[in-house]
Amino acid sequence: MHNELTKIDLQKMQEELDYRRITLRPQLLEEVKVARSFGDLSENFEYKAAKQEKNKNEKRIRYLENMMKTAVVIEDHSAADAVGLYDKVTVWLEDEEEEETWQVVTTVRQDVFQGRISKESPMGSALLGKKVGERFYVQVNKDFGYYAVVRSIQKGQDDGSAELNPF
Repeated sequence: MHNELTKIDLQKMQEELDYRRITLRPQLLEEVKVARSFGDLSENFEYKAAKQEKNKNEKRIRYLENMMKTAVVIEDHSAADAVGLYDKVTVWLEDEEEEETWQVVTTVRQDVFQGRISKESPMGSALLGKKVGERFYVQVNKDFGYYAVVRSIQKGQDDGSAELNPF
């Protein structure tokens, strides 16, 4: 399986990976060493907490390495009047009778609370390539879906402001 990422996704991942390897790893190893010196490890909360933080960092390093190793670099080639990657789109949800605005991003930068949805989500994948005024169907699962209409498209680009998901 390949992870579809932008050049900026990969750059942000490399920056985080470098930080975790060069700066954070030695700090966490030192914290484990110091906490171990406090004595009985079976009742040493500081040691357990330090080990958990070290292990969490190592897990994130492995995740980033794997994502980068399997990455396929993508670019937005959408038409000027169609929804593409990093565009902000206002959509009318027919069943809810309300408007929602989302920015379509790569999976590693999605954050629904910030209005960023993955291009691989049901709504994100349904939106790509649509034009203003176009009605489309969003298939959520085999039993449920709904209709929506594109109200507006604000063309965007990956300016790097969307942070990577923590996990």
